Amino acid sequence: MERGPAGSIRVNGQSYDRPFPPERILLDLLREDFNLTGTKRGCDLGTCGCCTVWIDGVPTLSCLTLAALAEGHTITTVEGLSSPSELHAVQRAFVERGATQCGFCTPGFIMTAAALLRDQPHPSREEITKAISGNLCRCTGYSKIIEAIEVAAAGTG
Repeated sequence: MERGPAGSIRVNGQSYDRPFPPERILLDLLREDFNLTGTKRGCDLGTCGCCTVWIDGVPTLSCLTLAALAEGHTITTVEGLSSPSELHAVQRAFVERGATQCGFCTPGFIMTAAALLRDQPHPSREEITKAISGNLCRCTGYSKIIEAIEVAAAGTG
């Protein structure tokens, strides 16, 4: 993907031009500076996947990414997947299939699943399971999450 000019960041289609302190992590920038609270803080260690966003379309853990390293790139958060009038197919399937549970881990799963389906529109159950292996949920046995991703892949969400 094409990089923007240094000192700029594009988040969910909106450009921001400003430098970020070198110690600022992307998760804090999104939640505190841009009020995009869909991206969740989970473990702060990169093991739960709650903070997954896309940087230039690549699923990335925002708790482990310095904001300065995202400068010049395009960031997509869970808020940026849908339009004002319509949910993304994965978001819709999660709601319809009851895969949200408490909802805390849901944004990370949705970002991971949407990237999977974008790159591989008809994954097998095994491929889905492998793709979401970096995302943790404490509420479910993952069956509803996997089912929702399968439904979204089938286009029957």
